[in-house]
Amino acid sequence: MTYHTKNIRNVVLLGHSGSGKTTLSEAMLFESNAVTRRGTVEDQNTTSDHTNIEKERGNSIFSTLMNAKWKDSKINIIDTPGYDDFVGEVASSMKVADTALIVLNAKSGVEVGTELVWDYIQQLNTPAMFVINQIDHEKSNFEETLEQAQNRFGNKVIPVQYPLNQGEGFNKIIDALRMTMYVFPEGGGKPEKQAIPDSEKDRADEMHNALVEAAAENEDGLMEKYFEEGTLTEEELAQGLTIALANGEIYPVFCCSATDNMGSGRIMGFINDICPSPADRPAAPLVGGEELVCSKDGATTMFIFKTLSEPRVGNVSYFKVYSGILKEGDELVNASNQNSERFNQLFEANGKERAGVKELAAGDIGVTVKLKNAATNQTLNTKGTDRQIEPIAFPESRIRVAVNPPSKNDMEKLMKALFQISTEDPTLIVEQSKTLKQTLLHGQGELHLDIIKYRIEKVNNVSMEFNKPRIPYRETITKKADGSYRHKKQSGGSGQFGEVHMRIEPYYEGMPNPSDLTVRNTEISDLPWGGKLAFYWCIVGGSIDAKYANAIKKGIMQKMEEGPLTGSQCQDIRVCIYDGKMHAVDSNDMAFMIAASQCFKNIFQDAKPQILEPMYDLEILCSDETMGDVMGDLQTRRAIIQGMEGDGHYQKILAKAPLAELYKYSSSLRSVSQGRAKFTQRFSEFQPVGMNIQQELQKQYANKSEG
Repeated sequence: MTYHTKNIRNVVLLGHSGSGKTTLSEAMLFESNAVTRRGTVEDQNTTSDHTNIEKERGNSIFSTLMNAKWKDSKINIIDTPGYDDFVGEVASSMKVADTALIVLNAKSGVEVGTELVWDYIQQLNTPAMFVINQIDHEKSNFEETLEQAQNRFGNKVIPVQYPLNQGEGFNKIIDALRMTMYVFPEGGGKPEKQAIPDSEKDRADEMHNALVEAAAENEDGLMEKYFEEGTLTEEELAQGLTIALANGEIYPVFCCSATDNMGSGRIMGFINDICPSPADRPAAPLVGGEELVCSKDGATTMFIFKTLSEPRVGNVSYFKVYSGILKEGDELVNASNQNSERFNQLFEANGKERAGVKELAAGDIGVTVKLKNAATNQTLNTKGTDRQIEPIAFPESRIRVAVNPPSKNDMEKLMKALFQISTEDPTLIVEQSKTLKQTLLHGQGELHLDIIKYRIEKVNNVSMEFNKPRIPYRETITKKADGSYRHKKQSGGSGQFGEVHMRIEPYYEGMPNPSDLTVRNTEISDLPWGGKLAFYWCIVGGSIDAKYANAIKKGIMQKMEEGPLTGSQCQDIRVCIYDGKMHAVDSNDMAFMIAASQCFKNIFQDAKPQILEPMYDLEILCSDETMGDVMGDLQTRRAIIQGMEGDGHYQKILAKAPLAELYKYSSSLRSVSQGRAKFTQRFSEFQPVGMNIQQELQKQYANKSEG
C-alpha cells in the first residue's frame, strides 16, 4: 500500500540515555500491531536495539528506523541513542523527521542529553512534544519534571495529561485534551475510559482551557469562535493544535509507563491526529537558496540520511523521498557525482526486518540496497532534474587518538575498515597526519571511538590499539639574529659550494623594511600549516646570483617544516638574505639549499626561540551540583576560565585550554559530572608554552634524536 503524503508521520525519539526511548518504541509498535509481543532491553529482543553490540551494552548506539500503521496513517519511528558520543545518529535522524518526541525520565527530570537534542530542534525548527516516562518508578516526580521542562524550554511547554497515582501501582492518567481518565489493566494495554473524578475537575479544566487557548491563538477563525462561544469542538481543537504544533507555538506533554505499556496508545493517537505530515512542514531548503515543496506531483527527489554496510548484502541506504513517487526499478541521478543509480528493491524497515514495497511517495522514509556510488548526505533526482537537499550539518569532533600501526598487511585491512566505517559515520574522521607522522581518528568521545574499535576487531578481525596523539606544536622566534654558513664539499671532479649570510626576525603584518638593508625583492607566503614566511632578497653587488634565490628559500622551508627545537613546524618569521659567496664552477642549487638550511638552523637558537601550543575554546554545560568538580578538573589541565553563565537550570562554563591537556577529557568530564555534562571544543589559537614545558619538550626531542 502506498501512503499519501498527508497520511505519513515521521517521528524521531530523542532523550538522555536511560529515559526509555527504546522501550517506548517497542510499546508503540505493539499497540499498532506491528509486533505481536513486546521485547525488552534486558531480554535483548527489542526491535530497535538489534545489533550484537547494542544487546551486549544494553543501550542504543545506532539510530533505528521502524514503522507502524495507525488508522489510515503510516508512522515512521526513528529511535536514537542517548549518549552524545553518538550525536551523528541524532543529527541524521533529525534531518528527516517532522516531529521530535522528547522522552524525559520522571525520576531524573531534564538531563543534559535533552539539552543536546534541544539545540537541534531549535536549529531545524522541528515541531516537538514531550513524554514523561517511567511514571511507575517509586521515585518518579511528574510535577518536578514538568516544571524543569517549562523553566528550561519556556511556557510553550503545556501538559496534555498528568498521572493520578504516579509511583508503584500507577495505572491512571487524566487526559485534559479528551477530558477523560484512562484506567489501565494490570500489565498495561487498552485502558478503560472513565469520568474524571470531581477532585481533579478543576485542574483538568484549567489544563483543557490552556490547550483551547493555544489552539485558538494560531487561527483567526478559531479565535473568533473561541471569543464568541468560549470553547471549540474536538475537530476545531485538533485543527488549531496541529497548526500550533507545526509552528512551534506549543510543546505538548504526555506521560506514560513504557515498561508497563500504559499511555503509549494515546501518544500514537495524538501523533496520528495532531502531528504534522511532511506536507504540513515548510519546504525543504536546497543548496543554492531555493526550496522544495514536499509533494508527490513533482519530479522525484530523494535524500540519503544514513548508510550501513551489512555482510552478504553490501551498502544499505536509508532515505527520505522529498518529492514525487519513487518506484521499484526507477533510475535516478546522483546530484553530487552525476552517476546513475537503479533502485531495484525498495523496503520499509522495522529494525533489522525489511519488507519489500513497490513505491514510496513524497514524505515517506525507506530503505534500498546495493547503490554503487551513493553515500550519506547525497541527493538523487529524476534525470533532467538538478537539485540538492541542504546537507546534514554534523558536529565537529571533540576527541582524537592515534592508531598504533599493526603489521603492513593488517594496516591495509585496518585502513579499509576505517574508510568503510567513516562513510557510514560522518562524525568519524580518519586523518593521515604528515605533520605528526601518525594515523589519527577524530570522534565525538572515548565511547564513540571504543565502539569503532570493537566493530573493527569483531567484524574485520583486525586488532588495533589507541595511543596518545602527538601535539602539533609550532616554533617561532622572538628577537632578531644574524649569521652565516658556508657549505663546501670537494670529492674529486666538480664539488659543491655556497655561502649564505642571513637575518631572521619575528614577522608581523605591516612591519617596516629593515633600515640597514637594501631590499631588492620580497615574497610573503602563507605557509601550508598556518602562519607566514616573509622572504627578502637583499643582495647588493651580485655576491650571490638571483637565480639561487629559490633554492635558498627552499632550504629554509625544509628546515621550517621540521623546526630546530622539537621538529615542529615554524611560522611567522622574516628572513633577509643580505650577503654570501658563490663559485663559478662548484655553486649549484643543492649547495645553496644546504647552506640556507644550516644557516637558519644555527641562528634560530640565537633568536630567542619560542614553542607555541594549540589552544582550544571549551564550552561546558553542567549542573549546579557538579560545577565545582568540573572547574577543579579544568584547573588541573592548565585551563583558563573565561566566564560562567546560567543556561536554564544548567551552568555554562567557558574556558580556554591547551590541546596537550585535553586527551581523554570526555571520559574525565563524564566521571566528574556523573554523566550530567556535555562539552564542545573548537581550535582558538597558538600560544607560547611556559619555559619549563619548552625545556622538557626540547629535552624529549633531543633524546629521541639521539636514540
